[in-house]
Amino acid sequence: MSDAAVSLEDLLPAVLEIAVAAGDEIMRIYNRAGAASVEYKEGGSPLTEADRAAHELIVRRLAELPVVFPVLSEESDELDGQDRLSWARYWLVDPLDGTKEFIRRNGEFTVNIALIERGAPVLGVVYAPALDKAYWAARGVGAYSRCAGQAAVAIHVGSADAEPRRVVASRSHSDAKTEAFLNKLGRYELASVGSSLKLCLVAENGADVYPRFGPTMEWDTAAAQCVVECAGGVVCDFEGRPLQYNKADLLNPGFAVMPAGMKDWVVGKVRESVLM
Repeated sequence: MSDAAVSLEDLLPAVLEIAVAAGDEIMRIYNRAGAASVEYKEGGSPLTEADRAAHELIVRRLAELPVVFPVLSEESDELDGQDRLSWARYWLVDPLDGTKEFIRRNGEFTVNIALIERGAPVLGVVYAPALDKAYWAARGVGAYSRCAGQAAVAIHVGSADAEPRRVVASRSHSDAKTEAFLNKLGRYELASVGSSLKLCLVAENGADVYPRFGPTMEWDTAAAQCVVECAGGVVCDFEGRPLQYNKADLLNPGFAVMPAGMKDWVVGKVRESVLM
């Protein structure tokens, strides 16, 4: 079947189903008696059997869809191949985002699946299996969430002039630059959350700003970036440019997430606090 014969709206339910199935596989291991086995990658990040199990399921199920695109996953054997730089469309997957949260058993981990087209996410699904909460979006379709068997609801970012600012930050990666940024905001409320749930909180008006100064990879953000953008928000670097995908090094720059109407204000505060 040709790409044109299957719309993003057609693909969304199937990709959501795949993310939920991967989440079920993760929870099978999460709920099992005894701790999951943990290894450590070359860079020091943890890898569990749940990461691998979810990766294998997602790759297999994506290959069964009516249209087939290449898959780049955090757990892919080959991440540095030059062939991928020519991909116009591909799946970008983090089978278990928030492995540290999985190990700590706080429930704040997600399955992230995004469809990238010419360097931008055009479809995204984020599923938090321990919370049984899903977020999904596609260009031209909108952004939605569903929690624990309830009906799906459309989501949208909050007001650009909310006071006090509700800031969400990483539970595992606090740093001095984030503190410097917070000190420039005036009145704010701070919440700490793991994984791509931080971006999704902004998308559903649960937070106003998520600043990220520390390192992240493209698979950490792509699916949730699509959700944010389709909900009326922005995910941009500190020059105000949207994050781009399929770069040679797969590394994200520092970035901020917020309603579109807050973009100039937030980027200005970043510059004022950190970059000047």
